[in-house]
Amino acid sequence: MKIKNVSQLVFAVVLIGLGILGLVKGDFAPGWGPVPESMPARQAFVYLCDFLCIACGVGLLWSRTATLAARVLFGWLLLWMLVLRIPWMAVDFGVGTWWSASSTAMITASAWIVYSWAADDWDNGRFGFFTGGKGLRVARMLFGLGLIPIGLAHFLYLEATAPLVPAWLQWPVFWSYFTGGGFIAAGLAMITGVCARLAAVLVTLQIGLLTLLVWVPRIAAGSMSAFQWNEFVVSIFLTSCAWVVADSYAGTPWLAVSSGVGNIEGSNG
Repeated sequence: MKIKNVSQLVFAVVLIGLGILGLVKGDFAPGWGPVPESMPARQAFVYLCDFLCIACGVGLLWSRTATLAARVLFGWLLLWMLVLRIPWMAVDFGVGTWWSASSTAMITASAWIVYSWAADDWDNGRFGFFTGGKGLRVARMLFGLGLIPIGLAHFLYLEATAPLVPAWLQWPVFWSYFTGGGFIAAGLAMITGVCARLAAVLVTLQIGLLTLLVWVPRIAAGSMSAFQWNEFVVSIFLTSCAWVVADSYAGTPWLAVSSGVGNIEGSNG
């Protein structure tokens, strides 16, 4: 696989940046946390996650290593979701666990799509479900599923969401509900396949605009907390993930009522 579109390049570069930030902080790269303090060998996993971010990001930039990098990244994220995120959410259900599970689902889905683009004959022969059209469809549905709780959070935690709306936009409650509804609608569109390409593009635009309009002014004002800095970086990452998903619909009609399997090769070119 060669880097043939901007979304793949941005995804790889952001991944490298996340790993570097994690190593500098001595903690999990943004997007991988939170992780229970009681996790065995937690610090070892910190460095393993950070190293994998950097190695897989660099690997995705080169045609000779892209397939291996995509395979490792997708496998690691799938395990992270199935072994850590879902069980933790089941035993300690709360905003901290379902929010992180939702974002991990979105990140895993984008890595899955990159893997389907990068897969070679060996992957197609042994992991055909993941690399074929059905796998691509499930990956898109997984991304859509992750969007819905994030949208619901705009309604459930209005007191935390509304104050983030820039003052010049006015009507903070309206914009909180509008963006929350946008996330939910896009998620349902990707799950059902109804106008999924349009939804994927619009939700990519929405996440990108939220990154610019919410966090950049706060950075300029010097009012960012450590938590908000983490949210800003994660927002950049999720924008790159959504961009990958949107590109996977290349060749699909904008208003199609079923996304089908799309055009896997075309999405990569």
